[in-house]
Amino acid sequence: MTPALAARVGEEAVYTAPEPLGRASIRYFALATGDSDPAHLAGDVAPPTLVCETNQYADRPRDADGFAGHRWDLDVPGARLVRGGNTYRFHSPAGPDDVITARWRLDDIAERTNGAGKRMLIVTSLATYTNQDGRLLATNEEALIYVEA
Repeated sequence: MTPALAARVGEEAVYTAPEPLGRASIRYFALATGDSDPAHLAGDVAPPTLVCETNQYADRPRDADGFAGHRWDLDVPGARLVRGGNTYRFHSPAGPDDVITARWRLDDIAERTNGAGKRMLIVTSLATYTNQDGRLLATNEEALIYVEA
């Protein structure tokens, strides 16, 4: 791990939606994900994972894979990125009038070696999602793994 990568631990990124979620967005997300909950289809309550979809308001350019949401843009030459998983916790439901803020924090970067002897960097982050009143809606612990090619 380079000193430049190690120095990024503790870095934060904050994204705030430019408008409330809205009933139409809630319904569309419910339909797109096959959600049959009547409250979601009516647009009254957002499906829990909708608030975690920062690509709708992160205002980031698309990457090579077409993703426009949060990313750390870590430079790890000679490595491929593997998504290590997410642990979501949902605290309060979001409604159509909620304006979502996502606050990402880069918690750790650790070096490991896998069973094949390849070096890996394990990047862990925590995202917190709140509404305009500061009410905690959800958290997301994410692991990204950069594996030596």
